[in-house]
Amino acid sequence: MKNKTLARILPPLAVVGALAAIPTTTATVAAQDVDTYRELENFLAVFQRVRESYVEEVDDHTLIKGAIDGMLAALDPHSSYVEASDFANMRLSTDGNYGGLGLTVSQQDGAVVVVTPTEDTPADRAGLKAGDFITHLDGDLLFGLTLDEAVEQMRGAPGSKVTLTVVRPGADAPFDVEITREIIELKPVKWEIVDDIGVININAFSAATGDGVEDAIRSIERSLGRKPAGYVIDLRSNPGGLLDQAIEVSDAFLERGEIVSERGRDKRDIERFYATRGDLTEGRPLIVLIDAGSASASEIVAGALQDHRRAVVMGERSFGKGSVQTVIQTGPESALRLTTARYYTPSGKSVQAGGIEPDIIVPQLTDPDYFSRPRLREADLRRHLVAQKGVEDEVLEDDGDKRDPRYSAKAEELEEAGIEDYQLHYAVKTLNRVASLTRTTKVAGRK
Repeated sequence: MKNKTLARILPPLAVVGALAAIPTTTATVAAQDVDTYRELENFLAVFQRVRESYVEEVDDHTLIKGAIDGMLAALDPHSSYVEASDFANMRLSTDGNYGGLGLTVSQQDGAVVVVTPTEDTPADRAGLKAGDFITHLDGDLLFGLTLDEAVEQMRGAPGSKVTLTVVRPGADAPFDVEITREIIELKPVKWEIVDDIGVININAFSAATGDGVEDAIRSIERSLGRKPAGYVIDLRSNPGGLLDQAIEVSDAFLERGEIVSERGRDKRDIERFYATRGDLTEGRPLIVLIDAGSASASEIVAGALQDHRRAVVMGERSFGKGSVQTVIQTGPESALRLTTARYYTPSGKSVQAGGIEPDIIVPQLTDPDYFSRPRLREADLRRHLVAQKGVEDEVLEDDGDKRDPRYSAKAEELEEAGIEDYQLHYAVKTLNRVASLTRTTKVAGRK
């Protein structure tokens, strides 16, 4: 994520004066200036009438903040203006620790909807799932609050309890879940070894993620005393984070080539990011696991490794957030988060709204309501950007609506067989088959 600081911002009257002073060189530019001046004049007239005639006295800051919020809400779901506690919350999301529930949420038609619960947090342990709607907090209706206001109410002192009223699509009725808030210490990277396969679970792209992945690779090798047969990069339910960390993680598995490009409004405004030499796994087979909760930085990593044929991508179609937000600090405790570019995978594909399609679709059969639960993706958000200006969204089926006859096992059967995570189980089995075939080929070659 880029961070820029503006020295100052002009108040509305100064903006009008500045626009009027700009010399016009063509009739078109002059007409545009006149139209802009009329619109700003209309805004100031409404502003003045509200502050003079509204039924209750309202301060200017509230009116101007509301106007800014409305202006940005007309653009896309990810542009916003934050102040004070909201600014602190935005910084916490990338710095790593906060008191709360462990949820990534969005808004759909004014309602708060769960994008994904963070692994091993109170929300995850309480059984909240992607697609759940949270309607009340301690009996108070959340509908009508801004997303930042709803998030602020969910956070609180560690040890305090909160009761969420949840509407789950497919469930018979709303139900309450009591959750105790905790300090959410985001551990961006965890690792384990499963049947000679190194599993690297990346939960978020915060400031330490790149280093965490390198440490995980080294720790797996030290634990085994050698390199594993392959690696699973688990990006499921990872909502994204910092762009530079997505680049570092991709670079850890690539020898060369483009990782991602950013393209702004001007066609000439393209910034490309490349891998440096040195695949830390020395070419070991990779599988990347994604799902509908894999967004943003997760999609950069999955797209880069897929396009370079460095990894097989498994799971289900990802979230589809292919836009870049620049954070412009406008004051000591305020910032503008503005969508300034789309990002593209090395093959030139934008994942905006469409997401990353897995090479092999593998449903999460150990989730009993996997096929009935709807997924929330970028394309479901109001005013979402399309993949490219002037190009309409492609209508994509939800993976959850498709039941491949090859995947017929029931959740209860898998549980009895000791399989807790079918997608991970499938990925590990696949890598071990690849390793077995490789060993067989080498032996045959020596003969």
